[in-house]
Amino acid sequence: MVEQFKRNVAYKLRVGDILLGKPIFDNEKFLYVELGSKKISRANIVGNIVDKYESEGEKKYLFFTLDDGSGQIKLKIFGEEDTLKFRNVAQGETIIVIGVVRNWNNETYIQPEIISERNPRYLLVRKLEIEKQRKESTKPIKDKKEAKAIKDRILERIKNAESEGGIDTEKIILEFKDVSPDTINEEIQKLLEEGIIFEPRPGRIRYLG
Repeated sequence: MVEQFKRNVAYKLRVGDILLGKPIFDNEKFLYVELGSKKISRANIVGNIVDKYESEGEKKYLFFTLDDGSGQIKLKIFGEEDTLKFRNVAQGETIIVIGVVRNWNNETYIQPEIISERNPRYLLVRKLEIEKQRKESTKPIKDKKEAKAIKDRILERIKNAESEGGIDTEKIILEFKDVSPDTINEEIQKLLEEGIIFEPRPGRIRYLG
């Protein structure tokens, strides 16, 4: 349960963003991908499965190649249990994947937590959504007082959602139309790190108080 409190926000990105990011290590241990001011350790991506490979024999692993038009990245699943979980994902499907960003042997890839099939049109929807986020994120927060006000609003919304078992980050972004998605994700990240809220599952947040 303790790990859930420290789970990082899964940033909505395009594959090309992750590939442009700088892998950051502590000695030989991979920490995250640095992209601007973001420290990306989890990602939320929409793309098409263009290749699939499943191992044979005792060592069970499953590799997918994900393409969203901005680049290609591998999804890597290891172990019998997780391989069975994602075995039905087929080449040619459009999917949304939420997972942990990894880097091994100079290759950045994603270890999926969730893979869910989507309508192919969702790929364009996500592209437009990210473009909108980038435009909105260029509007800076004026001062610390304004930043605190935004943080307090987000926390109050999370508290009010406790009777419903929490709230999805995407719902907060949709409700707070006057605040950029990047700012909301950053404030949620701070609340997660402070142990004020936690994620019972990816993208779902609850008040810990």
